[in-house]
Amino acid sequence: MIGPLNMSQDTGLLIAIMLGFFFGLFLERGGLGNPQKLTGVFYLTDFAVPKVMFTAILVASTGLYLLSDLKLLDMGRIWIVQTFFWPQIVGGVLFGIGFVVSGYCPGTAVAGLASGQLDALVAMIGIGIGSLIFALLYPMIEGFYQSSAMGEATIQGVIGISHWVVLAALIIVAGLMFFFMERYEKKTR
Repeated sequence: MIGPLNMSQDTGLLIAIMLGFFFGLFLERGGLGNPQKLTGVFYLTDFAVPKVMFTAILVASTGLYLLSDLKLLDMGRIWIVQTFFWPQIVGGVLFGIGFVVSGYCPGTAVAGLASGQLDALVAMIGIGIGSLIFALLYPMIEGFYQSSAMGEATIQGVIGISHWVVLAALIIVAGLMFFFMERYEKKTR
């Protein structure tokens, strides 16, 4: 058995490859292999990225919790990244700077390279160099990196409410956000 679903390791690997292929294909076909489209949100000219990301988060979250509630998926076997509040804020700022400068995040850089964008290769090299620098500096920043540990923090766990209440609130927030982004885009065209 691999992961939270009952399947062989070979089947899991095949599914992962297929999902990765289609994820990249849909990113590229949605225009998210284009650095101008990706950075458009920072310049308030194109809101495709937050729309895609919020939609993906909501669909995946709803699917995971529905499968869990139907006892088809063991959420206890889903790996959740440990939360280290301040280090992750700093990492998010650095990631955002790299995103604005290069026009890519790691996933969209691969999609961009696959569609022939050579600047995506430069971004991927930069991601690799940044990762190497982090690894070399880690012994010096380990104390900060391990600070403000919160474990596997989730919104429903921190607040102590049902995951369906959190999802309903996120759907409302996303709907409002989409509404206002659409209005802004129409006004500025």
